[in-house]
Amino acid sequence: MLRFSGYDLRSHIVVLGAGGQLGQDLGRFLPGAVVSLPRAAADLTEPERLAAVLREHRPDIVVNSAAYNFVDRAEDEPDAAMAVNAQGVHALATICRDLGSVLVHFSSDYVYGANDSRRTPYSETDEVGPLSVYGRSKLAGEDSVRTVCPRHFVIRTCGLYGRRGQGGKGGNFVEAILQRAVTRSPLRVVTDQECTPTSTADLARASVALIGTDAFGMYHITSNGSCTWFAFAQAILREAGLEAEVTPISTAEYGAKAKRPAYSVLNCGKYARLVAPMRPWQEALQDYLRSRQA
Repeated sequence: MLRFSGYDLRSHIVVLGAGGQLGQDLGRFLPGAVVSLPRAAADLTEPERLAAVLREHRPDIVVNSAAYNFVDRAEDEPDAAMAVNAQGVHALATICRDLGSVLVHFSSDYVYGANDSRRTPYSETDEVGPLSVYGRSKLAGEDSVRTVCPRHFVIRTCGLYGRRGQGGKGGNFVEAILQRAVTRSPLRVVTDQECTPTSTADLARASVALIGTDAFGMYHITSNGSCTWFAFAQAILREAGLEAEVTPISTAEYGAKAKRPAYSVLNCGKYARLVAPMRPWQEALQDYLRSRQA
């Protein structure tokens, strides 16, 4: 029987951020008694109310997919980003520690980037160096989890896209490219940022498998392989059978407010050795596009 950190399949699991792309897929794949809570029911910026909600449910495991994810807006709203990703996560870690709950928390490849000459995948022990307010807020949050809550899984990931983005609601890079191709809008995509596009469905399944161990700690989990955003856009169009001209541009030409890492590919060897290797990002993309037609 698959056991979850010492608990069996009857484990009581609470998912925070249940309305997002990752939160929805976690709700689909987690076994046991799962309570999925959107922000309206459990807001990280309201610690007293959050504590009351979690005390009511008494979860064995709390899976936190809630976050402030507006990378560029965070440059103008640093307090808002920190309130959720840093202070809010610190409060959550404290609550989980006091309840004796396992905390599963998702972080980001954007904790890296300061080493602009880096071209080999980052392992969990490599030096961090975020370039943006968003990256710093995510780093502060994961540090709180690791310091405050002894029984934790911190999962860094990258380039997420999932089913909630279909139809434009929630949004993701895949849907944005498809929409622009259909409407024949100009496609200009950066070609000097390399990362790993990752399906939220694949990440959710991998997270479920990881939680099934007692091997607490920090893990990198993404799809296998890497590409630039420009190459990813080309693959999306090719696999969808759409023809559109994509213009490669530099990060400087794109002109985003927040700085992004030029290279943020994550080494997922620790997870692969414990559980199993992730499949290539190309296969995950093909499945996602097929799911849109179902």
